[in-house]
Amino acid sequence: MVLLNVFMALAWVALTGEFTPGNFLTGLVLAYLVLVLTEVTTGRQTGYVQRVWLLLKFIAFFLKELVVSTLRVARWVLTPRLTMRPAVVAVPLTITTDAQITLLGNMITLTPGTLTLDVAGDQSCIYVHVFNVDDIEAFREEIKQGFERRILEVWAAWNW
Repeated sequence: MVLLNVFMALAWVALTGEFTPGNFLTGLVLAYLVLVLTEVTTGRQTGYVQRVWLLLKFIAFFLKELVVSTLRVARWVLTPRLTMRPAVVAVPLTITTDAQITLLGNMITLTPGTLTLDVAGDQSCIYVHVFNVDDIEAFREEIKQGFERRILEVWAAWNW
């Protein structure tokens, strides 16, 4: 289905005669909508539509976290009274594969105010430096119920 989506997008680009990245992206979106309508009208569920939707939700969640944490760090830096509470937090892991742990570590590091330091040798936890934290348990839960849970959902849906 991915190849069909890309092929239909390339067909869109060829038909319009505009060979630009924006036009290709438009073709991908239109092809995806055609695949959604095809699944709805025929009743034949391939799962592709749901998997793409889940992946888009995952990306949107990460972008939201990126913006929120950027604003949080900016607000903290601009406050006149610095009451910094940095910490190194061990977050226990449910995810098991190297690729999943790498993705989680990268997402944590890309989020302002946090930095992945290390992974335990037995991969049971990941160590994260937090710029400013009030409640360590709440931070652990935020990582587990935010990033880690969504990584598991996407991994299961795409059978990676």
